[in-house]
Amino acid sequence: MSAFVILLASGCTFHAPAEAEPTEKPDASRISIVINGLELPFPDGMDENHNPYLDYIERETGLDVVVQIPPPDTYEEKLNVIMASGNRPDLINTTNGIWMDNYARQGALLPLDDLLKQYGPNLLKNIPEEAWDRVRYQGKIYAVPSQYETKGMEIVYARKDWLDRLGLRPPVTLDEYYNVIRAFAMDDPDGNGINDTYGLILADHLGRTAPFFGAFGTQLKQWIERDGELVYGSILPETKEALAFLARLYREGLLDPMFPLNHTANLGDKVASGKVGLFSATWYDTRNSIEVNRKRFPSAKWIPLEYPVGPKGHKGVYGTGPVRSYNVIPVGSQNPAGVIRFLDFMAGEGYTNLKLGFENEVWSMKDGVMVTDFAQHNKHQYRGIYQSLVDLYKPDVIKRRLDSLGDFHLYENLTIIEKNLIPNAFKGAPTPAMVKYSDKLQDLEENVFVELILGQRPIDDFEEFVRQWKEQGGDEMTREVNEWYRQSKKGTGH
Repeated sequence: MSAFVILLASGCTFHAPAEAEPTEKPDASRISIVINGLELPFPDGMDENHNPYLDYIERETGLDVVVQIPPPDTYEEKLNVIMASGNRPDLINTTNGIWMDNYARQGALLPLDDLLKQYGPNLLKNIPEEAWDRVRYQGKIYAVPSQYETKGMEIVYARKDWLDRLGLRPPVTLDEYYNVIRAFAMDDPDGNGINDTYGLILADHLGRTAPFFGAFGTQLKQWIERDGELVYGSILPETKEALAFLARLYREGLLDPMFPLNHTANLGDKVASGKVGLFSATWYDTRNSIEVNRKRFPSAKWIPLEYPVGPKGHKGVYGTGPVRSYNVIPVGSQNPAGVIRFLDFMAGEGYTNLKLGFENEVWSMKDGVMVTDFAQHNKHQYRGIYQSLVDLYKPDVIKRRLDSLGDFHLYENLTIIEKNLIPNAFKGAPTPAMVKYSDKLQDLEENVFVELILGQRPIDDFEEFVRQWKEQGGDEMTREVNEWYRQSKKGTGH
């Protein structure tokens, strides 16, 4: 029988949906979905198809939801296998907008406009137009977008106890940042007599670098307006200056030499270990690696810093954009109406329970204040695999939730970030050239930039990278992006 299969990106084993009997009619109460499991664990005795939150969704919608979770390291590969098969699920979730756009152009996805009008009132009401613009192709909607709950991610944190021990003030300018980074690497800030601390730590894929590119007025992998045209930030001369700054840190032994291998978990472990005193944190790291460090080292005191101000007065970090992930309905779905009803519930009546957890179980109200039970909160985090399908930007709900988690300055961090964003000026759906060239060009960019920072190539090779980027599809992307930009200013950008 056809099922509404959710494919999740946890470590769970992937099972293809069973073949439908040729004579069997579709069951209007069932949907099969393939979604990202976010590597969230389930409590003992539960899994993606058997837990209280899925029971809640099914009970309130009258749907029988069958969930599948491909492994995270081969998630997109599994999605391609599914799309090539003759047994597609009712819904697929992906974080890759180019993947979505590519299949929409092939005619492999259903347009959703009529379904949304009939079954998706909460989706249409609560998801803003800029997000819908991102999922239109030739004027039709091909995905239900999920928003980021925040407008940005990175904020610089530093060990104030290390600053105090070395007689340093919190840095503001890029030159002051350099002096602090050098002192944290060379002047034994932890006082153990061993040269075992990092001046600055980064992540793989050039992660946690946004404030340093922002100091030069640019951001990687986003489009910036210059003189009435959109230009790709990664090819600007200012990006070369930022790379030269990072290369200097590496050359002088101030940068973690293993940064190209620092996955998120590795980076967090190094922060927790007491070897790091300054890094570009995510807004929630005060509850994660920074909090673990504080528990291990009671004298550790962390403070947010002003973003580094560069030589021309620039500062800031990237914004997250209007869409976090895309929910698409493949051609061949047995129950597209059920899919929209399912997603609409999570954008409406089900939003609070899925976002916050069940009242009087995960959280409760005490003296007019929301208080979270940490043990239950951690146990119930798996609900995020469903809730993230239709996340919404609702600052009031976000503030209540974050404040209830304790004194980790989470909402304060978000407020600081949102005041310092360098927005991506391109807000349209992927252009044909992006679909064609983006993966190759991003690999080129990351490989060359890491080599420039490590000193494996001279910094002047940046110009050769720019030439290759333009010749290998970048010029074509730039033309299409600026055509969108001209049309958007006329009010016809989609």
